[in-house]
Amino acid sequence: MKNTVTMGKNRTGVDLSPVHKQELAEVTALTVPSMEGDETVMAEARAEYFEDPETIGSMPPPGTVKGAASAALDMAKGASATVFLDKLGARLSFERSGTRLYEALIGKFDASEPLPGGPTREDLVHIHNEELQHFELCRQAMKSLGADPTAMTPSADVEAVASMGLFQVVSDPRMNLKQSLEAILVAELTDNDCWSTLIDLAKAAGHTQLAGQFEQALANEQDHLLKVRTWVKNATLAEGAPVATAVKKAIGKA
Repeated sequence: MKNTVTMGKNRTGVDLSPVHKQELAEVTALTVPSMEGDETVMAEARAEYFEDPETIGSMPPPGTVKGAASAALDMAKGASATVFLDKLGARLSFERSGTRLYEALIGKFDASEPLPGGPTREDLVHIHNEELQHFELCRQAMKSLGADPTAMTPSADVEAVASMGLFQVVSDPRMNLKQSLEAILVAELTDNDCWSTLIDLAKAAGHTQLAGQFEQALANEQDHLLKVRTWVKNATLAEGAPVATAVKKAIGKA
């Protein structure tokens, strides 16, 4: 798999066909809308759906005596156990997804040509293993609180939908290693912010031991973000350098 972007048969732009470009503009000027008005009707239709009371999901009730007791204790402290467990469930789901993203990325690495300034296979395996450890940390944390780690919480559902495009990029055989790393960068940026919020929620609920474990996970994620950001930047600059050199030579000859 090549990691460079080359010039090919891309015909998506109109500039390649000036005649058709002009004809398209003429047709646009002659086209009469099928109805009067603007986007107001569409906005009103959307508003009707937005006002529907249906939600993306709900939090499951405590399935154990321990879970009910933990929720009652959090309420006594003035903290919302529902919010904390919702976000904890989201991190569990996202870390599981992160593990799978890196598994796909490792496969793409094995089939790819060397990426200048990019990761080694050992780098990717190391991050994959830490993502798996973070998943296990979240699973154990939910069990310790009497919650069901197999439940899909509302925030976990939202994050799963939002991250669908990341899986599509990394698993698409047409997307090279550098492009896949750009998708991973989006995941790492999100993960860092979400771990920070989870730590604050854990502290507010008085779960100081869990907060300390989450802080270690955040430190790992900050390291992941730094590495991926560096790989993407280095690979992009390395790819652009030969192009810039060729352009300078062409200008010099002209």
